[in-house]
Amino acid sequence: MTHMSKLAHIDPRTARVVAFFEHLSPSSLKQELTQIYAEQARFKDPFNEVQGQAAIARVFEHMFATTQAPRFEVLSAMTEGQQAWLSWEFLIDRPSGDTWHIRGATHLHYAEDGRIARHRDYWDPAEELYARLPVLGPLVRWLTRRLSTPPH
Repeated sequence: MTHMSKLAHIDPRTARVVAFFEHLSPSSLKQELTQIYAEQARFKDPFNEVQGQAAIARVFEHMFATTQAPRFEVLSAMTEGQQAWLSWEFLIDRPSGDTWHIRGATHLHYAEDGRIARHRDYWDPAEELYARLPVLGPLVRWLTRRLSTPPH
């Protein structure tokens, strides 16, 4: 199934959001953010909790400034009433030539005008990010093993 045919079968609000994230760039951010997010939208992820279009734009601008070729691939989307869920992979190219894949989900609440009023990202920074870092990785993996329930 092509990406376009996948989008043809989902809520138009959610299809617009998916297209926004999958084609996100510094220039599209400036041109489209106000069409996607309500003026006083709230955004929360493991590192940020902000409100308003300008603050949300700064979160994405920071992402582009601090990562190499960041991009989103939406794996699934569903909408019910004024809410939507997306599952996704966030890909970041590394200077070493490999690509990090961070998996997560987003819960959206739409405003009456169809723009995003609340955006909450769910992903595990310990598993998806910290465990890969040279200094923190061994400590995070050890701590995860210590706190995990042993198999039978």
